[in-house]
Amino acid sequence: MSQTLDQAVRIAGYYPALATSVLRSAIGAENVLAHFVHAETTFDDREVRRHMTVLVITATRLLRVHMDDGAGHGAEGGHEASATVEATALSAIRNTAMTHVVHEPEHFSEGDLPSELVLAVGGSVHSRLDLEPATCGDQSCEADHGYTGTLTSDDILVRVSLIADGEDSIRALQVFAGVLQGAIGARG
Repeated sequence: MSQTLDQAVRIAGYYPALATSVLRSAIGAENVLAHFVHAETTFDDREVRRHMTVLVITATRLLRVHMDDGAGHGAEGGHEASATVEATALSAIRNTAMTHVVHEPEHFSEGDLPSELVLAVGGSVHSRLDLEPATCGDQSCEADHGYTGTLTSDDILVRVSLIADGEDSIRALQVFAGVLQGAIGARG
């Protein structure tokens, strides 16, 4: 694991020992070509929840490690964190999209940073199937027409904001996306 990834995880401050352990296991003997670390805190009516997403590009894979806070299972309620590793072969990535959001575009100049960036990566390992009873259109029909539905892949989405995350995060996501787009385009 590259030193800069290790440093980024420590700086994010979200259970760095757990995150580093999970990342080392996921990366194995591969070299890290690029990484992006995004820590986020969300506020609810009754609680504060922390999340962290780490994206890593190796020569063959895109790794996504997502960590979440959770309530413990014990009688005291305790606290726990879960870390999920998603590995996608670079050859399985169908597309990437980078959305640049600019507030007050009339004042935008070459070299300015966007207000927000959203990176979407198509080809993740998860899909969602939404089913509902099929109908023939006749409201009085009582026949069983089976089911109809849609299969939707759950793309990897990462959003950073200049106001919330700062210039360094915007630039880091731009660099990461460039390396990813090069890696999936280079496989011919």
